[in-house]
Amino acid sequence: MSAPAAMTDRDPLVVLLTLLSLTTGIVDATSVLGLGKVFTANMTGNVVFLGFAAAGAHGFQWELYILALVAFGLGAVGAGRLGRCFVHRSRRRWLVVSATIEAGLLWIAAACALAAPSDTAPGLRLALIALVAIAMGVRNATVRQLNVPDLTTTVVTRTITGLAADSRLAGGPGRNLGRRLRAVLSLFVGAALGAFMVLRWGLAPPLALAGAAVLALSLVLARDEAQD
Repeated sequence: MSAPAAMTDRDPLVVLLTLLSLTTGIVDATSVLGLGKVFTANMTGNVVFLGFAAAGAHGFQWELYILALVAFGLGAVGAGRLGRCFVHRSRRRWLVVSATIEAGLLWIAAACALAAPSDTAPGLRLALIALVAIAMGVRNATVRQLNVPDLTTTVVTRTITGLAADSRLAGGPGRNLGRRLRAVLSLFVGAALGAFMVLRWGLAPPLALAGAAVLALSLVLARDEAQD
């Protein structure tokens, strides 16, 4: 089920993963701004924040980061097992199943957020962190198995490193310049959009939007593959 070794920037899978980076920005804006300085997609940030909490820095709650890391790991385990079940089956169906699980978890989180404000219900906040982190664990494990160069939909540090180190300025071939730039820009736009929505309308709308976008984009890719 791995992606082909050479893929153009117009390949539907490349387009899908680039656009999914936008939903990652929406999700992390929701969690960082609305759930207490915790990432639900970018686990690197949680490890760093956990270090701050261990050192006694004010405003950092270690239990949130532990919960997010564990929930993310559980989602990745589940997605890993799901992917192996589809090794000799349709990639199209696998991607739709994975996207449906992710979208469903995000929609459940959106419904919970709509039912009660997280800032007045600590237990609800923990439930939202767990639900969204599991969803993003599913996403990341699925994307990892697709193995598309320069696209993880979550972390852009490696993408930016490749952008600079492989550039003509550094004496490199300058490959995948557009793909890398679009991945970084997508995450930025998603974060800005997510922040705009959270600050004005709360947690439910951005979570619902992220879930809808994930499922819609995956269904479009599945339709394209079915026509090939």
